[in-house]
Amino acid sequence: MIDVSREEFEELVGEALDTIPPGLTRLMKNVVIMVEDDPPPQVGTLLGLYEGVPLTERGDTYAGFLPDRITIFRRPLLAVCKTRADLVREVRVTVVHEIAHHFGIGDERLHELGW
Repeated sequence: MIDVSREEFEELVGEALDTIPPGLTRLMKNVVIMVEDDPPPQVGTLLGLYEGVPLTERGDTYAGFLPDRITIFRRPLLAVCKTRADLVREVRVTVVHEIAHHFGIGDERLHELGW
């Protein structure tokens, strides 16, 4: 396990977001990306969590919803990484994985694609 400050971890999440093609990020609608130290106890050990209505499920009646939330969890990610390079890679994978959920891509398909 390695340790980085919350501020440094947030920068890594920002750097991961910068690797997402601009054409894709422009399509993201009504979503916020946050960093928390730990996932809520009721969801178990997670590296990231998407909460909301995927873009593929939004219809004409989608209005007045709070923003979707993508949360990246610092401590679980630190726990699975031995080096900074591992952490950078895992943060990026987690960010991409959760953004994919925003676009309606499920876990099974993500695993097929290598994410």
